[in-house]
Amino acid sequence: MKLRFFIFHFLLFICLAAMAQVGERRNDFSIGFMGGYTMNKMDFVPQIKQSMKGAPMVGFATRYVCEKYFTTICAVELEVQYNNLGWKEVIEDGSNNTYERDWHFVEVPVLMQMGWGRERRGLKFLFEAGPQFGVYLSGKEHKGGGTWNTENRPNGVVYQYGKDPDNKIDYGIAAGIGIEVSTPVGHFLAQGRYYYGLADIFDNSKRGDFGRSANQTLLVKLTYLFDIVRTKNEHIK
Repeated sequence: MKLRFFIFHFLLFICLAAMAQVGERRNDFSIGFMGGYTMNKMDFVPQIKQSMKGAPMVGFATRYVCEKYFTTICAVELEVQYNNLGWKEVIEDGSNNTYERDWHFVEVPVLMQMGWGRERRGLKFLFEAGPQFGVYLSGKEHKGGGTWNTENRPNGVVYQYGKDPDNKIDYGIAAGIGIEVSTPVGHFLAQGRYYYGLADIFDNSKRGDFGRSANQTLLVKLTYLFDIVRTKNEHIK
């Protein structure tokens, strides 16, 4: 647990430090919107066999480009996104039962973004990493496959059924890569990202049923940003 908190706060520090001016100064601020697709599963201990659960994602994005350090363009990106996470179980006990759980979250990634390439017109490669926060809104169970029978579940793990989250605040680490095409009418980004949850949704104390119950998310998304403030420098390309 101490290692999780160290990693989380270290990445948060990096994102805040990225706003310090040590290279060629930039003052570009952009806003926009995004949409994509998430594939989520839960890291459970004891383990529950799952397949990736997919769902669409929508949100808003802001970005502040603060400097260019040698060839690296440094920025901080903050997003607000709505996600339907949760998990989809693979039940192999001969019952034909199916089970899927929706987790509805509002998430706020705060990412340090580094880019290499053209700033104004052209292509740029992106790498980003930083902490992500989430708030649980609601959830829903989907049971199917005829008569519901949990007697033969692997290892007898049935604690998750009908159980509401014990912790509604999620946090973890997000990192990803992407490409950006800048044009006179805005910036078009295509990104892939992985989120590793550090917070357990269910109680992980000695009285709890799970030792770990955290989100693990793959995300692919498209973002459009348009400039609100832009650095005035005719030499920027």
